[in-house]
Amino acid sequence: MKLYFSRGSCALAVHIALAEAGLKYETEEVDLRVTPHKTASGRLYTEINPKGYVPTLVLDNSELLTEGQVVLQYVADQAPQKALIPKAGEFARYRLQEWLAFISTEVHKGFAPLWNPATPQEQKDAAWERLTTRIAHANEALNGKEYLMENFSVADAYLFTCLRWTGFFKKPLTAYPHLLAWMERVAARPAVKQAMQEEGLR
Repeated sequence: MKLYFSRGSCALAVHIALAEAGLKYETEEVDLRVTPHKTASGRLYTEINPKGYVPTLVLDNSELLTEGQVVLQYVADQAPQKALIPKAGEFARYRLQEWLAFISTEVHKGFAPLWNPATPQEQKDAAWERLTTRIAHANEALNGKEYLMENFSVADAYLFTCLRWTGFFKKPLTAYPHLLAWMERVAARPAVKQAMQEEGLR
C-alpha cells in the first residue's frame, strides 16, 4: 500500500494506523502549498486523486481509497489482531464510528476557518469558541479512561492528529487535563513516534 500525505495534515492519522497495524506500506509527500499540488516525485497530485486533498491510500491492487475516516476503518480491518476497530456487527463498532464522525465533522472541520488566512479574526474567534465545546466533550469522555474506546483505536489516532494543530495556533489545552494526559499517552506509543518521525514531525 502507498499513502499520499501532507506533513502534519489529517493524513497523519492514517499513517499512525498503518504503523500500529504493522502493515507494509510506503509513503509519498504531497505539497499542498503549491498550485497545482505536486507529489515529491513531481507528479501532478490530481492525476492520482482528482479530489486534490489527502489522505489517499493506493492499495496493492491499484484501487484508490480516500476520505480519512473510511481509510482508517479499512486499515484497521486489515489487522484484526491489533484491535484498532471493533468487529463488524458489534455495537462497539458503531460507537467507534460515532467517534470518527464526531472528530471528522465537529473537530477536524472545525479547524477549517483557522487555517484560512482570509477568514476574519472575529470568525476565527467564533470558530475556536465552538471548537472548545467539542474539545471539552472529548476531555470529559476521557475522564477515568486511557483511550476513547476500551483500548487504543483509529479514533484515538484521528483525534490526536487534529488536536496537535492546537499547538500550531498557540491554543493550549491546559484547561483539559484528561485530554492532556491522553495526548501524552498517545504520543508515547512506538507506532505514533514512528509515523511522526517518518513525516519529520516532533
